[in-house]
Amino acid sequence: MQIAKLLKYCGAILALAGAASAHAGAWPDHPITFIVPYTPATGIDLVARQLAPPLAKALGQPIVVENIPGASGNIGSERVARAKPDGYTFMVQVCTLVMNHGLYKNLPYDPVKDFVPVSLTSWGTLVLVEPASRPWKTAQDLIAAARKAPGKLTYASPGVGTPHHLSMALFDQQAGIDMLHVPYKGSAGAVTDLLSGQVDAMFLPVHVALPLIKGGKLRVLATGSPKRLPQLPEVPTLKEVGIKEGDVDMWYGVLAPKGTPKAVVDRMNKEIGVALRSPEIAKSFEAQGMVPASSTPAEFHALIAKDDRRWRTLVKKAHISAQ
Repeated sequence: MQIAKLLKYCGAILALAGAASAHAGAWPDHPITFIVPYTPATGIDLVARQLAPPLAKALGQPIVVENIPGASGNIGSERVARAKPDGYTFMVQVCTLVMNHGLYKNLPYDPVKDFVPVSLTSWGTLVLVEPASRPWKTAQDLIAAARKAPGKLTYASPGVGTPHHLSMALFDQQAGIDMLHVPYKGSAGAVTDLLSGQVDAMFLPVHVALPLIKGGKLRVLATGSPKRLPQLPEVPTLKEVGIKEGDVDMWYGVLAPKGTPKAVVDRMNKEIGVALRSPEIAKSFEAQGMVPASSTPAEFHALIAKDDRRWRTLVKKAHISAQ
């Protein structure tokens, strides 16, 4: 009798295990949410909304894009960090994720430890520009002028801690100069004052700067990519003008809460890679100054960890803090 009861008990356990395994293997069986920690119509939002339809088709479930802006992306990022790691919540982010680590003393999540990187999706390039009216013709000219007048030359950014700001702070440190940072509340005011000559320089996304460069309103001094850009083949990279760590390209990618099953991460990684090969997505990304780029989860994790160390070191050395 006891043996019969034991066998019945074991059978029940095996049945439950089989049901759980079948349920896990059925992922996804209801809609998936892509959280974007920024407002609609941003580059990050575009990535999410362009990827959602092909991923939904491949996975057989709707993908809902939810914008949760605020605090430079921290509100939405914390939501994802605290979400259930069941494969139904993902985050689309940009390198601001790791830049915030050094800027905010009481950040409620760790950008390296509290997320599982799924895949890189794209790169965005920043270029160093100045008003066409300035007498400096090259980045070396700008550096020489800044050395002669410490704290006198100015540079704009859309706000403290933005990629535009930290890229220029890196330029300052690497060049051994001291330019005055003039932060704005968004790009519009910064670009307006740059064009009118109220500020001396700025990093801008290439798709924003290119029409102004071609129109003769801005002069481009250097590009922030590891290689020269096809759109600006005659313009040197920051490394070529002496900025040793001059690669300031912005990465975009998809992450999940820590503990998300590896099988889910691997499947999502695979489908993102397929989607990124679409000519339609490439065209949409190009319009926003981005180039599609996939990666393995391990490669994306290494990139995030490296960037985290780099920007935290810069922020500490430059005494930059979020306002």
